[in-house]
Amino acid sequence: MWAPPAELADYHPRPPSHIRPIKGPPQPSLEEQETWDARKNEVKEAFKHAWTGYKTRAFPSDELMAVSGGKSDKYNGWSVTLYDSLDTMWIMGLREEFADAVDSIRDRHFNATKPDQYVGFFETTIRYLGGLLSAYALSGEDVLLKRADELGQILMPAFHGTESGLPAYSVNVENGQIKSDQNKDTVLFSEASSCQLEFKYLAKLTGKKEYYERVQTAMNVFYKANVKDGLFHEHWRVKDGAPTGAHFTIGANADSGYEYLLKQWLLSGDKQARDQYLKSATGMINNLIYVTPKRGLMYIGDLESGSMVHRLEHLSCYLPGVLAVGALTLDLAPDVKELHQWAAHGLAYTCAISYADQPSGLGPDQIRMGQGNKWVDELKKWKDAGRVGSPPGVTEPPAEKEAADHDYSNGWPNAYLLRPETVESIFYMWRTTGDVKWRERGYAIFEAINRNTRTEYGFAPVHGIDGNWVNKVDDMPSWFLAETLKYLYLLFDDVHSITADHWVFNTEAHPLPIFTWTDAERKAFGIPS
Repeated sequence: MWAPPAELADYHPRPPSHIRPIKGPPQPSLEEQETWDARKNEVKEAFKHAWTGYKTRAFPSDELMAVSGGKSDKYNGWSVTLYDSLDTMWIMGLREEFADAVDSIRDRHFNATKPDQYVGFFETTIRYLGGLLSAYALSGEDVLLKRADELGQILMPAFHGTESGLPAYSVNVENGQIKSDQNKDTVLFSEASSCQLEFKYLAKLTGKKEYYERVQTAMNVFYKANVKDGLFHEHWRVKDGAPTGAHFTIGANADSGYEYLLKQWLLSGDKQARDQYLKSATGMINNLIYVTPKRGLMYIGDLESGSMVHRLEHLSCYLPGVLAVGALTLDLAPDVKELHQWAAHGLAYTCAISYADQPSGLGPDQIRMGQGNKWVDELKKWKDAGRVGSPPGVTEPPAEKEAADHDYSNGWPNAYLLRPETVESIFYMWRTTGDVKWRERGYAIFEAINRNTRTEYGFAPVHGIDGNWVNKVDDMPSWFLAETLKYLYLLFDDVHSITADHWVFNTEAHPLPIFTWTDAERKAFGIPS
């Protein structure tokens, strides 16, 4: 495997043949970049504050309790914040902190921390395995690949014990037995399908066929289902791999499954995943995207038993970033590319304005939208009328501080949970459009985070974001260091850092290098050309 130089900005390999050359945003002038460098360093300082709080108060537990300075173990007790933070440290140039973190891993293994311990397959894959693989790809530290392979072997029994080939919810660390979530016989679409990037890259690095074969078998279950409009059911039966229930969402329980369709193509040129992504994106656009009646805010909701649920989750705010990248990297017809770019813009703006609308400057975890009309119907009216002005849903109405003027109401919880999805899409909108307003929106969000969530020890989720003061929750999820601060840092960083034609982020924001399978690997693993 290649070993990159110390500074990523100096590394410009030729992208694999399946990736279209992507022209990033223009390099700002030296004077402009001085401003963004200062803001980038503010984000770095925030990370160092959070990391110091975790390392001094919570390590080797999983996460810091940012208000009390306590610690918690919700993700196996294996120091999830450390593994989730490795590549963020490298990207931010915190080499000393990175080296210390790697040293703390050298003599540690993924052993049970309590009797009869089961670990969640999905969270362990995206946080621990993804973190190790990304840090290895960036640094070339051999111990990180060894630990990744060790963890991969622990997780493999999740596939062995199911008739369908879909992974079970959790695996016993010591004996490999599997367990369903709360004795259910189903698995979530997101949890069963969001292992492709990690295990296929691990197969590439180790040459172990099992890693590729198991996750591809699971993926084939979803392909063979041939779901209507490319929209996947939320729940799937582990026994026979059949979809069940009538809830369709691109938010919680499904989100990263859709995200990984495009990203499998980007990572290694998987044509079947690319084709499924296009079917699914078309289904979302035609069935799930609406615009509110007054402000014309674009949103994407859920279908429940055939009825539309007019609700936008913060978790769904990853989608505009995916659409924006897909529009640039796929060979789309001009009208389809335009459609995807409009959808990306409109959804990203709604996610961003939901922050600016709040007195705290922080976006709610869920909003109930003023019931509007289907976007494709409004778009047809606009086209039939001669395409006058901006397309519906792509306008940018100003922020409204009065709740009565929002065209939505904050749902439960009325909280900002340090989530990354909005700044993730803002980062992609900046990188794909070059419009500096996205950078400015991201900085406003960072300022609100620093102002409202910072504690003596780190950063805390907050409730009551629609008031003049907030209530801090005694927590600091690892995703804040892995994702939120990383995307903000990259938003302000040099435009050549971690580019979309060389790297793909997993759903926990761990960048993995784009690669191609060799002929020998295709033959050994049974990968179609």
